[in-house]
Amino acid sequence: MAKEFWLNLPVKDIKRSKAFFSALGFSFNENFGGGPNAACLLVGEKNIVVMLFEEPAFKGFTQSPVADTQQGTEVLLSFDVHNKEEVDEIAQKVLAAGGKTDHQPHEMQGWIYGSVFTDPDGHRWNPVYMDFSKMPKG
Repeated sequence: MAKEFWLNLPVKDIKRSKAFFSALGFSFNENFGGGPNAACLLVGEKNIVVMLFEEPAFKGFTQSPVADTQQGTEVLLSFDVHNKEEVDEIAQKVLAAGGKTDHQPHEMQGWIYGSVFTDPDGHRWNPVYMDFSKMPKG
């Protein structure tokens, strides 16, 4: 059975991607996968790995074309944060760092506060704050 789990995403320019995610406050494991066309992005307190590979390297692994993120969503990468203010801060940092959003932070379902943004390669990310005390029971 699986020992670890990580995601792999294609990017056009690894330096641009590293600069973008660094501006949002993410960190990288420079000792793992940090070659000239790859980076090991760490997400959350458990340091979930999202490997970023420049498209030619990614295609070499998958032996298939890279999805056109301008035509559709291949995945929504959600992560929780500590409070609503942090969702708002991330949304502001995204725009300042060159990301895009048409989904401003707002309350959803009465207990979730979040937003959706796209990174420079069009991958969609979803920072959310979940107030479990307001989560519907049953």
